[in-house]
Amino acid sequence: VTWNRDGLSALSGTLPRFLQEPDDAYIVKSNPIKLQCRARPALQIFFKCNGEWVHQNQHTSLEHLDLVTGLKIREVMINISRQQVEDFHGPEDFWCLCVAWSHLGTSKSRRATVRIAYLRKNFEEEPQGKEAPIKGMVVLHCRPPEGVPQAEVQWLKNEEPIGSRDDANIDTRAGHNLIINEARLSDSGNYTCLASNVVARRRSASATVTVYVNGGWSSWTDWSECSVQCGRGLQRRSRTCTNPAPLNGGAFCEGVSVQKSACSSPCPVDGGWATWSAWSVCSAECEMQRSRDCTEPEPKHGGRLCDGVAVATGNCTGDLCIQAEMESNNNVALYSGLAVGVVTVVVLVIVVTLYRRSQSEYGVDVIDSSALTGGFQSFSFKGNRQGNPLLMNSSMPPDLTLSRSYVSPMCFPHTLHKEPISQPPLFQPLPDVKVKVHNSFMVSLGVAQRAEYHHQPLPQTFPRGMSQDLGVRGATLAPRLGVGPGTHAARPLVRASALFGHGGGRLVVPNAGVSLLVPPGSMETTPPPVCPREVLLGPEVTYGPPGLDLSCPVAMTIAHCADGSADDWSVKLKRRTRDDCWEDVMCLEEDSSSCYCLLESRCCHLLVDRPGCYALVGEPLSERAGKRLRVAAFGCLLTDNLTYSLRVYCVDDTPHALQEVLWSERSHGGHLLEESEVLLFRSTSFSLQISIQDIPPFLWSIKPFATCQEFTFSQVWCSNKSVLKCAFTLERYSPTANQLSCKIIVRQVKGQEQILQVYTTVAESQKDAVLSLAQPDCTITSQTGARAFKIPPSIRQKICATFDTANAKAKDWQLLAQYLHIDRNLGYFAWQASPSAAILCLWEVLHQDIGDLDSLASALEEIGRVHRSRQTVMASEWQWSR
Repeated sequence: VTWNRDGLSALSGTLPRFLQEPDDAYIVKSNPIKLQCRARPALQIFFKCNGEWVHQNQHTSLEHLDLVTGLKIREVMINISRQQVEDFHGPEDFWCLCVAWSHLGTSKSRRATVRIAYLRKNFEEEPQGKEAPIKGMVVLHCRPPEGVPQAEVQWLKNEEPIGSRDDANIDTRAGHNLIINEARLSDSGNYTCLASNVVARRRSASATVTVYVNGGWSSWTDWSECSVQCGRGLQRRSRTCTNPAPLNGGAFCEGVSVQKSACSSPCPVDGGWATWSAWSVCSAECEMQRSRDCTEPEPKHGGRLCDGVAVATGNCTGDLCIQAEMESNNNVALYSGLAVGVVTVVVLVIVVTLYRRSQSEYGVDVIDSSALTGGFQSFSFKGNRQGNPLLMNSSMPPDLTLSRSYVSPMCFPHTLHKEPISQPPLFQPLPDVKVKVHNSFMVSLGVAQRAEYHHQPLPQTFPRGMSQDLGVRGATLAPRLGVGPGTHAARPLVRASALFGHGGGRLVVPNAGVSLLVPPGSMETTPPPVCPREVLLGPEVTYGPPGLDLSCPVAMTIAHCADGSADDWSVKLKRRTRDDCWEDVMCLEEDSSSCYCLLESRCCHLLVDRPGCYALVGEPLSERAGKRLRVAAFGCLLTDNLTYSLRVYCVDDTPHALQEVLWSERSHGGHLLEESEVLLFRSTSFSLQISIQDIPPFLWSIKPFATCQEFTFSQVWCSNKSVLKCAFTLERYSPTANQLSCKIIVRQVKGQEQILQVYTTVAESQKDAVLSLAQPDCTITSQTGARAFKIPPSIRQKICATFDTANAKAKDWQLLAQYLHIDRNLGYFAWQASPSAAILCLWEVLHQDIGDLDSLASALEEIGRVHRSRQTVMASEWQWSR
């Protein structure tokens, strides 16, 4: 390896590489700053400031060899004074860079900016004192003084530094502001904004924050005892303003602290003797008795019992009683009675024997076991008949004595077979007898004696989606009597059926010698389906595409059917995940920084910034919580021109659910019979009954026991899974009967009811159901540009520019939200890039139907944030936009 005279290796020629470049610097007061460069390998290094070379005399150079590589390292330094920076008047800040030379060329370093550091004394905005309710939101604004470099802000509470790391409830990351998400009593104090840079440190005026507590009433005490012991008096109860007690200037409780109520205490009634009864018959001991009761009046309410004896005795012979003569007479009477008894028993045995023989001739062997079971059996059979029902000339009709009393209208559950029960003529199949018992099973027992018997099909009056199977475990016994086809063809079917529960029972076919005994515990109950506590309150809404990036949240409105106050429901917003599961986005009772929800009586307004599928679900917290159901009746004439199908729908009271009904009826050719009505269905676990009444008897007919249908609570409460529908089939006697009038009653057991009065002409053309169910804006699908918004773009821009920046009076976007009545979950708006834009977006959806710009203008005038000059310009633009 050869070396040249400058000490550089001939084999290692390369461009200079900077080991140290000049850094940005600030001149504090009059102290000069030093800029330094170091490069390897370098023959020379010079500074160049503001495009001009710095004289060599102002450079301080050092050089040495790198012991590892053997290359020459050169280091150069210069000083920059305050006067040099102040004398420079270029279009940009004072700057310098280094230029290094080697055998192969030159290299330049980065630019280093030199600025004069300073910090003004006055803050652009100082924090203002505030009074906030407990758990309220507190925002303290601070804009530090102008300075170079920009001042850093630190908050002090009672002269102690605070920050987000120390307390999660306090946020100091939103610009230079301090946000207390939920104010606590401990948050009261003096807050100071501290601004500092390399030059100085400035303190703002202290702002006093007072967290107050409004008073709240405690629970009422129990009513005191009545003020009098007997008669009318007063009783009282009280409460105190201690839940919580008012603190730090909080408002005292409104209302009365003491309530009084009239009361009455029953007066004691002393008992009194009733009159004596008659004397009893003289006994063997020659005594007679009489008694009296303490019932005129009876002692009540602590009154004294009657004084004296209740039973009195006396001698009935004047103390001249002969006991021997009476005993002789008694023995004669005893022997005479025994003889009469023996004769009576013999006669009864003969009568019973003859009666049983006469009964066995007709094959009747029915035993009434009600005396043994204590009335457990559902049926009772009479054994004393005056005529044989099997004879043609019997003087008396058969006495089945089955319980057949029904109260009209009778509601059948949809899974039970409904057949009319009537008195059959002689030699006709006996009807099925069914008794409805809750949590019971249908047990059928029959004797088939005619091959041509066909089971009558179930009437088509079941709600949509419900199976006609019983869904319970039962037992069926149907023995055949006779042998051969001829025998079966000539005899009727005899059948009896009943509903038995877990306790079992006994079933007998009358006049057939066939019975069935169901032991207790032989049948297992099938638990009813459990309805989930959380139910869907509206349609699922999806917007996208999924990968869409949004710079600000969008506003979405979803209709719901929930009814009740905020204490009756727990409403959540859920979002569908990629694996088709649902995740919680937020609970409406809690504040969230990722989503904003505003729940109204019939719809919910949302601010979301993430595309996807959203849904509102609710869980009832009390029996006052309910769902609004929309009840609508449709009808159409079937192909035979005699049968009319009347269908009643009970769906959630949302436009989406009504459209599903409309689409379904279009395919069936149905038309709307009456304007739909709203029914409130409470979460009380009671079922829903739908009945039809007042059908013209001489024009129309309906199958007996098919005039009322019942839905279980779970079917109605979870009706968003399928449309809830029931159908009534009516038949007219003549094609000329074109007028149909009836009454449809929809009611919840122990709840509200709704009546639809139907009057229609069967032969008329189909009505236009779209006008009855459609929404006013159903024809408008999309709007783009300025036409889609109520607020003109220029006005929106000026409002955001005005309210996003707070002034010295602390009137900012929070006041805008307060005057527009959008003052809940303010923490969500505090995290937005433009809180005012998000507030105006929510105001748009709240007023999308009426678009009342006057209310917005009045709110702006009341706030008084706009200057006089701006008010004139905006007023002219308002008039032009209107």
